[in-house]
Amino acid sequence: MVELVRFQEHRGLRIVRGEMQYVWDDKGNRYLDAHTGHGVAFLGHSNPRIVEALCGQASRIMTLTPAFTSELEEELSERLSQIAPRGLDSVFFQNSGAEAVEAALKLAWAYTGRNRIVAFKNSFHGRTHGALSLTWNPKYRKGFPLMGEVVFTEYNAPHEELEKVIDDSVAAVVVEPVQGEGGIVPAKPEFLQSLRKLTREAGALLVLDEIQAGFGRTGHTWAHEPTGIGPDILLAGKSVGGGFPVSLIFTRPEIAESLKGGRHGSTFAASPLAQAAVLGALRVFAEDHVPERVQEGSRELGDLLEDRVSGTRPVRSTRLAGYMVGVELRFPPGKAIRCLQTRGVLALKAGATVVRFLPPYMITSDDRHAIAGGLRECLCGEYGC
Repeated sequence: MVELVRFQEHRGLRIVRGEMQYVWDDKGNRYLDAHTGHGVAFLGHSNPRIVEALCGQASRIMTLTPAFTSELEEELSERLSQIAPRGLDSVFFQNSGAEAVEAALKLAWAYTGRNRIVAFKNSFHGRTHGALSLTWNPKYRKGFPLMGEVVFTEYNAPHEELEKVIDDSVAAVVVEPVQGEGGIVPAKPEFLQSLRKLTREAGALLVLDEIQAGFGRTGHTWAHEPTGIGPDILLAGKSVGGGFPVSLIFTRPEIAESLKGGRHGSTFAASPLAQAAVLGALRVFAEDHVPERVQEGSRELGDLLEDRVSGTRPVRSTRLAGYMVGVELRFPPGKAIRCLQTRGVLALKAGATVVRFLPPYMITSDDRHAIAGGLRECLCGEYGC
C-alpha cells in the first residue's frame, strides 16, 4: 500500500466532518477549531454559501483557461472592486500563497529591472524557491540553494536603519503587516509608513503579504488599513477561497502589464471553481459584515485572555490583531497545545514559544470562553499559575 507522506507531526486525530467553527473526529468528539488549517477556514468549515457556489459551478464547468471568459467574471469583478486596496485595480489568481509570492517577485523584477529584494527577520512567505528565499527561519532554508540577492533586516526597525538597506538597487520590499508564523507580531504604523516613504523615494515596490492576516482576520478588510499607507502589490490567500485553494495578487495596471505576453501563467489558476469559491467568499464577507464581527469578538477574547492568563507565571505576553491571537509562553508550547486538544480546542504554534489561535469569524462568546478558560486550565495545571 502506498504511504501518504506527512511533512508535519500527526496530531493523533482522524477528522471526519467540519461545520463552521467546529470539527468532529471519528469517535464523535467535537472540537472548536482555532487552527483552521493555518487560517484557511476563517469563513468556517463547509460554509453553506461557499459550498453552494462550488457545487453549482462544478455541475456546469470546472476547467477553463483564462483564454476564455466565464459567466462569473462580471459579478466577481464588481465584488473584488469593493475590497481592492485603492489604486490596485488589476487582480490575478494563483493557487496558493507561495505562488502569489513567486508572482509578486516576478512582477517586481520585471517592472523595475532590478534584482535585489528586502525581507525581514522572522518572516514567513512560503516554501517554494523564491518564497523560501524570503523566509527567515533557518530550519526551512537549510540545505537549499536559494536566491542570493535577498537582504534581511529587523522587523519594526526604525527609519534610520531602513534607510541603510532600501536604495535604488532594490526591486521590492516584501513585508507582512502582522507576522503570523513569526509569533503574531503586528507591524508598528510608523514602520510601515517608513517603508512606504523609502520605497517610493527609491523607485522600489512595496509588497504586502496579507496571505494570513488579510481578508477581515484582523478586524479590517486588510491588515495595513489603519496605517494609512497603500502598497504597490497586495497578496491575499488562505481564507479568500473559503477553503478552496486560491490566492489573489492585487496591483496597479502598469505593474500587471509587466508579465503579459506569456511571461507568467498557471494551469489551474482562475478556474471556474476558483472563481466560484472566491465569489462565494466575497458574498459571505459582505453579507455577514465579517470585519465588524471580528472587531467585536476580538475585544471580548482579549479581555478574557487578559483576565485568565496574562500575568500568570507561564505567560510572557499576549498579542492580538483581531482573530490573530498569540500567547507567548516562557517555554515551547507543545504541551499546552496538546492539552488544549484534550479539552476540545485546536490551536497551533507560532515562533518558538507562542500558542497561536486563528479562529473563524463566527465563533460565539461561549467559544471565546472555551479558548481562554481552556488555556488557563492547561497552563496552570501543568506549570502552576
